[in-house]
Amino acid sequence: MTEPRILTFGCRLNAFESEVMRGHAAAAGLADAVLVNSCAVTGEAERQTRQAIRKARREHPDARIIVTGCAAQIDPAGFAAMPEVDHVLGNAEKLKPESFRALASGTAARSAVADIMAVRETAAHPIRGFAGDQGAARARAFIEVQQGCDHRCTFCIIPFGRGPSRSLPVGEIAQQVRGLVQGGVREIVLTGVDLTAYGQDLPGRPSLGQMARRLLALVPELPRLRLSSIDPAEADEDLFRLIGTEPRLMPHLHLSLQAGDDLILKRMKRRHSRGDAIAFCRRARAARPEILFGADLIAGFPTESEAAFANSLSLVEECGLSFLHVFPYSARKGTPAARMPQMPMAVRRARAAQLRAAGAAAATRSYSALLGKPLAVLVERCEDGTAFGHSEHFAPVRFDGAAAPGEILALRAGAVDAAGLVAERHC
Repeated sequence: MTEPRILTFGCRLNAFESEVMRGHAAAAGLADAVLVNSCAVTGEAERQTRQAIRKARREHPDARIIVTGCAAQIDPAGFAAMPEVDHVLGNAEKLKPESFRALASGTAARSAVADIMAVRETAAHPIRGFAGDQGAARARAFIEVQQGCDHRCTFCIIPFGRGPSRSLPVGEIAQQVRGLVQGGVREIVLTGVDLTAYGQDLPGRPSLGQMARRLLALVPELPRLRLSSIDPAEADEDLFRLIGTEPRLMPHLHLSLQAGDDLILKRMKRRHSRGDAIAFCRRARAARPEILFGADLIAGFPTESEAAFANSLSLVEECGLSFLHVFPYSARKGTPAARMPQMPMAVRRARAAQLRAAGAAAATRSYSALLGKPLAVLVERCEDGTAFGHSEHFAPVRFDGAAAPGEILALRAGAVDAAGLVAERHC
């Protein structure tokens, strides 16, 4: 290797932070290393991280292996004890250029992990774009606008890996976005640990909707803005107005729902009810009829009865969800849910499979509803004469013909298959 290889697990925030690390590593001259940016959202995510570390050592016996991310922040001693690991960096340390200068010079400690709960501010981390030869890296970019979480859902360990909620001022966000757009990026995705908590720590307490409106005004050359996962309990009035009036805000929202049963939601310590989720989707759809929704759902949460699971399953239709991200419940040590009566793993997996099947059917219905309609498709990559991208609704689209990654083309969908929509150019 002539430059560090970065293995990224988990969320879009990690994807953004991996690019920050890539820039710091390049500036420090750090080479011949493998950086593992870990995830702790489930036990399976942590298992995959450890598996990747062992594989990296086998494939790169002479490289230094540096582990960071949420799993490393939460359990630094556990990762430092792995014989394959040379260094462990905390989630705050991985974003500091001095950490990489120390690694490059050979003066870095084996473990550098500070108390993440003591962090009170977040800083802008400019990136030039996203690495890789995939066109999507040039077409779309994630921007971290919020970090950390002040809530304590009973199943979630992530606040202990990310620290308290903190936000980036809109002026700094606009500066980053402007630079990326000048570099050819056509779509920006705003991301955070608890995105709808944006601004509560800033002077004047600007909301997510207010920030997005100001960002679009400050960067008029940005063609498309998208939001990552949001909490329906924190959606503000400005956000609903923006959904209904701003064409550059894409008609697609991914919702942190987790369950569709009120008792389970209460035991999860979520702040919305089943009715709140349905009302949110109805209101957003009334403001923007073409909007599509994705959602996170957990299958087999402790004490989940057949009736409670049926409520989650029926939520797919009642909310009109199109894209599901399904997790079989994974007990995380140190969380209240881990001390609750657990469902058998076979039940969790079976229910997750049912939810995924419902999600696949819902996606097909949503794709079919787009047949014959004009689509604005952001081209992400081209392979063997076929171009691939996503519509404004985040529906996957492919079509035959030459196109450059980053182009936004007018297409019309003519068919649906297991991969999404098949389209042709529409002028």
